[in-house]
Amino acid sequence: MASKTYIISGAGSGIGKAIAQKLAEQGHNCILLGRNKPALQQTLAELKGSDHQILVADIRNKESLVEAAQQIGGLVINGLVANAGIGGENYWGEADRWDDIIATNLTGTYNFVNTFLPQLINTGEEKQIIITSSVLARLGVANYSAYCASKAGLLGLMRSWAVQFAPENILVNAICPGWVDTEMSQEGLQGIADGIGMTKDEFYEIAMQSVPLRRMSQPEEIADLVEYLIRQRSITGQSIDINCGAVMNS
Repeated sequence: MASKTYIISGAGSGIGKAIAQKLAEQGHNCILLGRNKPALQQTLAELKGSDHQILVADIRNKESLVEAAQQIGGLVINGLVANAGIGGENYWGEADRWDDIIATNLTGTYNFVNTFLPQLINTGEEKQIIITSSVLARLGVANYSAYCASKAGLLGLMRSWAVQFAPENILVNAICPGWVDTEMSQEGLQGIADGIGMTKDEFYEIAMQSVPLRRMSQPEEIADLVEYLIRQRSITGQSIDINCGAVMNS
């Protein structure tokens, strides 16, 4: 496969880092975008190959993204992996995290894709936009209203873009992971466990009762799905579940 160039947001950890590692292993060039420069540098240091780079930017801030786009000039991009996001609970009141979660997960994805879209359009072959949504776009969880709403919103955004960008030969899809063994998931497990008065291990056993395979996915498994999607030419406008059977759509 010829080497291509992909921008991956949220590439400093978890799923984003695993995606970058997978694409680099396949000989592709990765542009790692995120807010945490040390984390991006750590990912960069672990990638195979040398033609990779980092862009420090906040997807919530349009000006930050424009500055990042200017750093790579007219570089042709073959695909965007809109992976950056935050999780956790939110509660109505002065400390409500609704605005922050929606601004990051939903509006931030909108900002990220639109900023780099001009460098995607002129590639002259199939291009890919892949969005990381969540199983919680399908399910409701108490006190996760912002997260559930933002991830469900990403599916609507994906479908709209799939139609809008089809004339430019851009395929747009979303992946919906369930429990994935990342730092964010471990923090979520701990937070819920603390809230109901049990250990993280105890709550993990309860959580896995609703997962037929009784385990979390590994970040590398999510990366394998993304790597498949960037190779195909016929799937667009789809939300693809990868959750060890937690949700089964027919």
